[in-house]
Amino acid sequence: METTSKVLIIGAGLAGSDAAWFLASNGIPVVLAEVKRLKLGPAQKMTTDAELVCTNSLKSLQPDSSHGMLKHEMKGLGSLILKVGQETAVPAGDALAVDREVFSKRITDILGDHPLITKLDIDAEDPNELMSEHGCDYCLIATGPLTTEALTNWIKKEITGEDDFYFYDAIAPVVDADSLDMDKLYFKDRHKPVGEDGEEADYLNAPMNKQQYDEFVNALISAERVAPKDFEELKYFESCLPIDTMADRGIDTPRFSCMKPIGLEMSDGKRPWACVQLRKENLLGSAYNLVGFQTRLTYPEQKRVFRMIPGFENAQFIHLGSVHRNSFLNARKILDFDLSCKKLPKIHFAGQITGVEGYTESASMGLYVASQILRKIKGQEALKWPVETAIGALINYVMTCEKPVPSNINFGLMPPVTLTKEQRKDKKRKSIKKSLAAERARQVFDGFISEVQA
Repeated sequence: METTSKVLIIGAGLAGSDAAWFLASNGIPVVLAEVKRLKLGPAQKMTTDAELVCTNSLKSLQPDSSHGMLKHEMKGLGSLILKVGQETAVPAGDALAVDREVFSKRITDILGDHPLITKLDIDAEDPNELMSEHGCDYCLIATGPLTTEALTNWIKKEITGEDDFYFYDAIAPVVDADSLDMDKLYFKDRHKPVGEDGEEADYLNAPMNKQQYDEFVNALISAERVAPKDFEELKYFESCLPIDTMADRGIDTPRFSCMKPIGLEMSDGKRPWACVQLRKENLLGSAYNLVGFQTRLTYPEQKRVFRMIPGFENAQFIHLGSVHRNSFLNARKILDFDLSCKKLPKIHFAGQITGVEGYTESASMGLYVASQILRKIKGQEALKWPVETAIGALINYVMTCEKPVPSNINFGLMPPVTLTKEQRKDKKRKSIKKSLAAERARQVFDGFISEVQA
């Protein structure tokens, strides 16, 4: 479309990158501001766009899963994140995991080559001033969970006051594959029999017997941890708890979470007492991510304790885990349903800063807000999305949650589905509910987006 309108996007993470691509693909000039090429944030390791800082997994591809449902909608909106994710995928069973360096570099190159996207290396301190300086009509702040101090101060001063503006998240360590004792490990996917379809398993597993597990968990509990600052109250996202925090909750907590042995029987058919799963970090298989092993242990303690895992006796870690502070808003209080600011309607927010958790969730929020800005540029009203869709359910959650807590997409956010009498009696009724909700979401989204784009 021909337009004189221009959009400033602050932050070239997943939400900002997908938003920039969506708008530019629809003929809207974008100024994409990013600070990391000047200085990296505390959890960042690369200067490229759309960096995956915690894990390399974009979650399930199964159509009837909540993340599969969300990916259907992202694809319908032309998501660059999803497209490049599929192009740079590494084996991960029924999940979409990527080679994070290749993924990030390709996103950076694609955005940099688009004629309507102007990149700006700057530490944004005042979005209003930046909009004026670059002739932009709207601004989208997608700075993620580690917003810089300068922009955080502006947000607190102009928008939120001193309200809650943080949450804690943790990063899992990555180990060098060559340093592992493969004789003690085995390949197997939890939900896929070995050798099915002639393919090798994607996950490497470190089994533990009861004694090994008990000693490991007790070591986690007693290990030295990085203490919070005096002014900080640790508040974790429940679906991304540090492994040491899980251990604190009870000896069996990790065994019923990321270390559960279900579906991971060994070659002799026996199920281990507990199991550590490793997922490839890259296509070469030269590095593995410890699935679910986010941690706040000190670096020396991580090396000591994690080398208690069978096969890890001489493990060398490419990077160790850490805990970092996440910035997020009380969306219900300060934003409208299109994620524009009530005080400053030209300013919009997207991504984790709005109160969603996860890579695809963040990217989908970038697509959602970009679509709303596009409507405004066209002279149309912002549009409420059906709550039966995955994106609509996420928006409904962040806009109605009385006590802000970041959330992934999950079926609990969706309106209930109605089961027949026979379905209610079925032992698989839980799976039936999810399948029905996912099918409804696809149908509602397809009909909704066709009408909007007509």
